[in-house]
Amino acid sequence: MYKSFRPGQTWLDTKGERIQAHGGSVLYEGGVYYWYGENKEHTRPGSGVWTSGIRCYSSTDLYNWEDRGLIVPPVLDDRDHPLHPAQKVDRPHILRNPRTGKYVCWIKIMGADGVQRSTVLTADSILGPYGVVRTGLQPLGMSAGDFDLAVDPWDGKGYYYFERVHSELICADLTDDYTGVTGYYSTHFPLRRPPFVREAPAHFQRDGRHYLITSGTTSYYPNRSQVAVADTWHGPWTVLGDPHPGDPTGTSYRTQVSSVFRHPERPDLYIALADRWLPHLSPEESDRNQIFDEMFSAQERGLPGPDFTEPEADTSVADYVWLPIRFRAEDGLPVIDWHDEWTLDGDLQ
Repeated sequence: MYKSFRPGQTWLDTKGERIQAHGGSVLYEGGVYYWYGENKEHTRPGSGVWTSGIRCYSSTDLYNWEDRGLIVPPVLDDRDHPLHPAQKVDRPHILRNPRTGKYVCWIKIMGADGVQRSTVLTADSILGPYGVVRTGLQPLGMSAGDFDLAVDPWDGKGYYYFERVHSELICADLTDDYTGVTGYYSTHFPLRRPPFVREAPAHFQRDGRHYLITSGTTSYYPNRSQVAVADTWHGPWTVLGDPHPGDPTGTSYRTQVSSVFRHPERPDLYIALADRWLPHLSPEESDRNQIFDEMFSAQERGLPGPDFTEPEADTSVADYVWLPIRFRAEDGLPVIDWHDEWTLDGDLQ
C-alpha cells in the first residue's frame, strides 16, 4: 500500500499490476478520484498496437488505485473502426456536462492513413459504457492533434484547446452538449514546424487566471515545456517560460505533462500529471534538443541535417511523474520542482 508519490518509479494498482492510464487525467466525483488514460499494456515494438482502449482506475487517496477496467474497449474485428488498435487511439479527455448529465469523451485518432481526426463518445456514468456519437471529426475543418478540454465553473461553457497539427494552437468553443464546436475559435503560438510547435496542452485556472502548459513536438522524446498565462479563455497569452527551471537538461525531467489536476480539498494544491515515455533512457540519452535544433535548422537552409532515426518505443513500460506545482512569488511562474518522494500533507524529499 502506497503512502506517498514516488515520481518516475513503477506504479502498481491494487492487484499488483502496472497502471495503464497514459496521457491521462483525473476526475473527482462523490469522494472518489478517477484516473483514466491510454491502455498501453500491449504496445510493444513490432506489435502494431498503439493503444488498446481507454482504462480507468479509482482511488480515495490518490496513492492507491483500483483497476475499473476498459471504459472504452478496443474494437478488434474491424480494422477501419476508429477504436481499432491500428488506428492509433490517443489522449482521451472526459467532461461531465452539467446540462445533460452526460459524460462526454473526446479521443484523438491519428489514423492508419496519417490524418488526425476526433471521435466523440458519451455515457451516463464515468465508468461507461460509452457509445460513439461522432467520428471522423475534423473540428473547424482542421487536422486536430493533442488537446485538452475544460469547463468554465461559473456558466458550464466548454472549451477545446488543440494543436492544429504542426502549425499553431487553437482554442475553440464547444457546443452546449460538448460533442462538437460552435465555429468560434482563436489562434495562438503560431510556429512554422516541429520541434517548435506547441502540443500536449494542459489547461488549468488559478485566482481567475488561465494557464497552459505545453510541450514541443519531438514524438516520445522529451523536450522543454512552456507555460503561458492569460486573463480569458481565448487569451491573449503571455509566455512565462519553462515550468521546470530546475532541470538543466531541458527535458522536463524526461517527461511530457498530460494534464494538471487541482486537488478539491487541499488549498492551492495543483498536481502536474506527466508521462515518462522512455524510462530506459538516461537524462543524457533523453536530451535530443540539440539534435532536433540542428536538424530543423538545416531544413530551413535547405541543407542535409544530422542523421536521426527514432526507435520504436516500448510504451507498455512507460512510467508516471506526478509533481506538485508551486507559484513563484516574484512573477507568478508555475514551477514544477523535482521530488524523489512527496505527500499530500506537504512532506517533500
